[in-house]
Amino acid sequence: MEEIILEIVAALRAGRAVDDRELVRIQHAVLRRAADAGAPLEKRVVAKRRLLPYYHRIKRDEPARWASWNVTPELEETLLRTLRMKPRRTASGVATITVITKPWPCSGNCLFCPSDIRMPKSYLHAEPACERAEQCGFDPYRQVATRLTVLDQMGHATDKVELIILGGTWSDYPESYQVWFVRELFRALNDGVAAVRGSVRRRPVAPGDADGRRARIQEAIDAGTMTYNEAWRRCYGEDPASRRATERQVATWEELLREQHRNEGARHRVVGLVVETRPDAVTSDALAIIRRLGATKVQIGVQSTDQEVLDANGRGISVECIERAFELLRIYGFKIHAHAMVNLVLATPERDKADYRRLVDDPAFRPDEVKLYPCALIESSRLSALFERGAWRPYSEEELLDVLVSDVLATPPYVRISRMIRDFSSHDIVAGNKKPNLRQLVEHRLRKLSATDGEARSIGEIRFREVGTGNVQLADLRLDEVAYETVNTSERFLQWVAPDGRIAGFCRLSMPRAAYVREHRSELPVREGEAMIREVHVYGAVARLGEEGTVAQHQGLGRRLVERACDIARAAGYRQVNVISAVGTREYYRGLGFQDAGLYQARAL
Repeated sequence: MEEIILEIVAALRAGRAVDDRELVRIQHAVLRRAADAGAPLEKRVVAKRRLLPYYHRIKRDEPARWASWNVTPELEETLLRTLRMKPRRTASGVATITVITKPWPCSGNCLFCPSDIRMPKSYLHAEPACERAEQCGFDPYRQVATRLTVLDQMGHATDKVELIILGGTWSDYPESYQVWFVRELFRALNDGVAAVRGSVRRRPVAPGDADGRRARIQEAIDAGTMTYNEAWRRCYGEDPASRRATERQVATWEELLREQHRNEGARHRVVGLVVETRPDAVTSDALAIIRRLGATKVQIGVQSTDQEVLDANGRGISVECIERAFELLRIYGFKIHAHAMVNLVLATPERDKADYRRLVDDPAFRPDEVKLYPCALIESSRLSALFERGAWRPYSEEELLDVLVSDVLATPPYVRISRMIRDFSSHDIVAGNKKPNLRQLVEHRLRKLSATDGEARSIGEIRFREVGTGNVQLADLRLDEVAYETVNTSERFLQWVAPDGRIAGFCRLSMPRAAYVREHRSELPVREGEAMIREVHVYGAVARLGEEGTVAQHQGLGRRLVERACDIARAAGYRQVNVISAVGTREYYRGLGFQDAGLYQARAL
């Protein structure tokens, strides 16, 4: 290990870049020398994932030995970037930790939705986050502890964390479970990496599997003779261990508030909290609870804005219900992350393109983020019967790429397409796209188009333009403003843009229409004359709190975005700006003149 580190240090000191290919060359050279000396090493002993933990251990436990390496602060910065695993994990500016709630009855029964009784509805055991969740017994504390430890070992800063809670319709779970689950997430982050490492060694068995009934129950689901909810009742609802676990999974709002206050100054601060739900579960009461929990973004299962397609796929909701959900989510200040599916039953490539354009262009919708992915056939879904009858078929790769490329080109500059596939294993997919690099294929085609079609050069979609792990020249950035309207707000998307179109940061300002607020004032948390900052995000690899960043973060870009948003709201006649701040960003906004005010922080204009 030391030999490899020293070779890397020598190369960096000489001004040579050490990419993955060069690192492999160094590793093979060390392995050959060890073999020649009669002390062969296994390849895994010198794997890249082991180098960074080794470096940190020597620096922490053997300071004299580390000092002999003569690693200057400037050299260390480059060395850590070289050793870091999967640098894009934190390239968006935060470290993301995804956790999964326990299996629970689902209020929907969609045709395409898989039913794995080991998981919440629509999720599969083989998905990475789901596999980790089951190993942790769906314990939120252990799930966070596991990811914190792994990210730390991979060399990623975990000072700023976005927590993503997945598991179907969040509001279907009892309020006491919601409060307990979120309290445990905050408690794990507050305890920190060192304090929780011991907890990840335990791998409890999930309730309901003591006698192996789940496999037999799953066979009945796959055969279509039992619904997911019926299976849940037999597997968990009638299981004494599961019921006892549910009785323990409760917490009070006061306990959660204590952990939230702790997190305001913790080493691992929550800068975003995300839950997912169905449009028909979006009510003022539900959103008030979600906001009290500390959530800042809501993922919502739209799938389609075509009523005929919704009905054919058993969604059980109306387009008007989806429109109402968007209205409420936006007026509450949440970032809206819509799920959209192509290749559903009754869909065609042209119909899908028109559907997506409506989603991103119609003032009734216009989400901030989109999960855009193709429908895939999973054995446990009700779609199997239609596939067998020939009533549904998956798109060919060419058809699918054509739709997705068209959708990206239609995406406005204020929308981010977060992903284009589900993390389903190819073994679980009976029919449909099995390529995990689907997004790369789409972006390759977009770049190819850019080389031949001038119109394609102006791709606005945010993720395509993110600074990522690259550097930006701050002096070259310009502040660009994009205005658009929704049915109940006037929106301003403020973005720092480089000359080549890359985006270094952005702010979402929402100015509610006075007439809408007056009409619905009895159910809203905001008053007339109050604007809302729904998101401030600066890109670049995560810089540790209190340290200077090497890219866009910690350069004052966020502060300037906030000030410009306040200027716009003031000029439009608003007397106050609210911000839907995360728990871990409250102190930041206090420094910008905002004061705690119920569900939000507020600044008088």
